[in-house]
Amino acid sequence: MGSGGREHALAWKLAQSKQCDELHAAPGNPGIAKIGRCHPVRAEDGEGLLGFCGEHEIDLVVIGPEAPLVAGLADQLRHAGVAVFGPSAAAARIEGSKTFAKEVMASAGVPTAERLSVARPPCVVKVDGLTGGKGVFVCRTQADLDEGLRSAAALGGPLVIEELLEGEELSLFAICDGQNVVPLAPAQDFKRLEDGDRGPNTGGMGSYSPVPGIGPAEVEELLETVHRPVLLELARRGTPFIGLLYAGLMLTDSGPRVLEFNCRFGDPETQSILPRLDADLLPTLAAAAAGDLGGDEIATADRASVTVVLVGADPLGRGDRGTPIEGVEEAVASGALVFHAGTAERSGQLLTNGRRILNVTALGADVAAARAAAYEGVRRISFAGMKYRTDIAAAAEARVG
Repeated sequence: MGSGGREHALAWKLAQSKQCDELHAAPGNPGIAKIGRCHPVRAEDGEGLLGFCGEHEIDLVVIGPEAPLVAGLADQLRHAGVAVFGPSAAAARIEGSKTFAKEVMASAGVPTAERLSVARPPCVVKVDGLTGGKGVFVCRTQADLDEGLRSAAALGGPLVIEELLEGEELSLFAICDGQNVVPLAPAQDFKRLEDGDRGPNTGGMGSYSPVPGIGPAEVEELLETVHRPVLLELARRGTPFIGLLYAGLMLTDSGPRVLEFNCRFGDPETQSILPRLDADLLPTLAAAAAGDLGGDEIATADRASVTVVLVGADPLGRGDRGTPIEGVEEAVASGALVFHAGTAERSGQLLTNGRRILNVTALGADVAAARAAAYEGVRRISFAGMKYRTDIAAAAEARVG
């Protein structure tokens, strides 16, 4: 379910499984159409999806975006007997409401940023509900705070004010069956629009994996500190979490702190994480959906991965539509993976169709090699108004080097 770069990466990985006889996408995109069948059914059309699942004898539904999960799509499908990888609406509140997430973390004893009663700089202003990755405003000065409050108010809904944490950010995904967790490789994403982490927050401008200094021991410690207590608390409340629990973390001098939880695969981290997997992802997702992960583990290769997001002329507004795209096949020929995030196809011509247009991912023996290969792929692609960050994973390359 879905039509973005995350869904293309998921479809790409799942289609490689020996257990996958047919892959369908609703609605999908031109990239997914090359590996599966796309259908004009949208996530908000629950009845249409139920009919589709029955007609095509679908064994497993994997829901990509957060909005249909928060709206209860997984519940609707499960009640009709369809196996779903994705949490119930009650469990998806961990992303749908930052206030709810704070309550869960407080009950579970999970370290997070302190909530403030008064907005004074430095602080972070967050819109409580879903905003497509654009509802967080870091305010170091009074001018930042004034602008942040105005921008947050324009998005609508209640606000959450938090202390400003400093440190390294980390994304850690865990596949969950309601009780057990299977971690995926850690990643780091780049939310701001411009080089040097300047400009406004976006849905994500790039990512890389692995993250220097975060090995298996550190991952296990984070699971024990963050994911498992939250799973136990949600189960205690009668809303077990089945799906992908994504913790956005800040590694501070005082230890890890949760910045946010998401109830689905992250975008664009998924595009960097899945190409590193040596294992078949489909059986693990199916086992989680059935509530029986058992002792499953997912093998990850030593190689590194870097993803660069290409956006159009208006990446924060209405996006870019109808602009011809050239060079995707050349980028693939150079060794890159190109995941379609906001594209359409008309009369054989690939066109822009959204805010984030393409995700260019490359693998390498280390971050430096993966980064060089990703940007080589980027250089092969062109469309009017194309923008991208030039510093994705640059700091990690310098640290490793």
